[in-house]
Amino acid sequence: MTQTICGVDVSSETLDARVGRAGAAARFARTAEGIEALAGFCKRHGVGLVAMEATGGYEKLAYALLWAQGVPAAIVNPRSVRRFAEAMGFLEKTDRIDAGVIAWYAEVKRIVAQAPAGETQERLEAMVTRLRQLTELRTAQANQRRLLSDRAVLAAFEELLAFIARQIRHFERAIAELIEGDPLWKALDAAFRSIKGVADRTVARLMAELPEIGTLSGKAASKLVGLAPLARDSGKREGKRQVRGGRSGVRAVLFVVAEVVRRHEPDFAAFHKRLSQAGKPKKLIRIALAHKLLVRLNAKARDVRAKMTCPA
Repeated sequence: MTQTICGVDVSSETLDARVGRAGAAARFARTAEGIEALAGFCKRHGVGLVAMEATGGYEKLAYALLWAQGVPAAIVNPRSVRRFAEAMGFLEKTDRIDAGVIAWYAEVKRIVAQAPAGETQERLEAMVTRLRQLTELRTAQANQRRLLSDRAVLAAFEELLAFIARQIRHFERAIAELIEGDPLWKALDAAFRSIKGVADRTVARLMAELPEIGTLSGKAASKLVGLAPLARDSGKREGKRQVRGGRSGVRAVLFVVAEVVRRHEPDFAAFHKRLSQAGKPKKLIRIALAHKLLVRLNAKARDVRAKMTCPA
């Protein structure tokens, strides 16, 4: 039996809801009160799922509060929804039309409800994001400092860089304490670090940005991250397979770490050598190493989860 789906178009101030492609529609404020009213609207219309696009973070409040009100929700990819709309002939664009298209897309794609992350997971994600931002800021400020020679300005740079360094150390300690305090994360941390070259920041990024690790097959994990080569064949033509989409942050980390791992792990070094001797392009080798590392990490996470679920 097909469930009733409500599509919600999210903006900075409002939430435009529509039941199905062309059903009842209403607009609500993107506030706690407005979201409570949206939940009531959904319950009155027998909605079994609310689908909304990822909208730069504006969707998070509605997503969390709808679940708190007992209304299952899911977040969908806005680019996929837009392409779906164009393929279906919806070239015009209004908030109400968009909400209906989101509901239609969720119905066709059979989107299922995705429970929001727990408080600890959200805290880890926030801290890891801030640590990444601070690290990027330190690099940018250090590069700008090299272009200057005025002593007063350089002193200001030093003061700022010292503050950023203190902030980075603070978040590194906080993240380590958070991981240490969670039995699963602590076990995953030890398992991931058994691969030489995988360090604390890599572990934190994986746990924050790929919490599903170990619950999927290696192939599914690769596709989720965007490291699975996608076919581009048509008729007799065999197109060049490429990787795209997925979680770019995780993928970027794996590209860097895989290069470090191959210097320490013999099988990674042998794999790199074999591909190089076969004349494979450097970019392809880089992707292959990252893919191999992800599969290895996913397998270790799967073993950890299995042991913790069924202790000996």
